[in-house]
Amino acid sequence: MVRPTGGRVGYEAEAPYGLARTDARGAKARAAGLSPKAILRADPSVGKIKLDSETTLSGILAAAWEYKLGNRCAIEWILDQYKEKKPKDPTIREKFDTYRFADYKDEVIDLLKRVTTVSVETVAITDAMRSVKR
Repeated sequence: MVRPTGGRVGYEAEAPYGLARTDARGAKARAAGLSPKAILRADPSVGKIKLDSETTLSGILAAAWEYKLGNRCAIEWILDQYKEKKPKDPTIREKFDTYRFADYKDEVIDLLKRVTTVSVETVAITDAMRSVKR
């Protein structure tokens, strides 16, 4: 149940949703010492998120995709924020482009699980509110 938090967002206190994590190790990439390629793509029609070339999260209810932050679903908003974006300027790219999704993968998975919980519960609450007759 989503609880009031006195001005804080509070999703961190929510229990992670029970998403299934599937890891298919890329033997060639690992042997070459390469990190998995970041993908961060959602497929709401089947309830899955492809995080990188090795990891997929599944079991996301359709209701989780209905919870919107502005014009985007909360899950897709998170995926967009954690994508690796390369700066166009070569000097900036060389000196300051240090973000790698692989360094934050476990934290992003935890965040996605908690936001899925909040999304599903919020949609359930708003649906219940709509069904109440005045």
